[in-house]
Amino acid sequence: MEGGYTVWMGQPVVLRVVAGNLRVPLRGRLVSETNDSLRLRIADNWDVDIFKSMVVAVEQDMPTVLVH
Repeated sequence: MEGGYTVWMGQPVVLRVVAGNLRVPLRGRLVSETNDSLRLRIADNWDVDIFKSMVVAVEQDMPTVLVH
């Protein structure tokens, strides 16, 4: 089902996730959405399902390049 996260599909994002007293930023690409969860691709072959109720924010990931 499509929802409020459709615009973020395929984009590099940072999900701000809350679990109990923990607040964790998760970097990856959103690859799918259901009624209750989001699938985040953290690495080329590692997808993680996150409950939407745990997501407090979505931000565009801005990669940085370090030059010495």
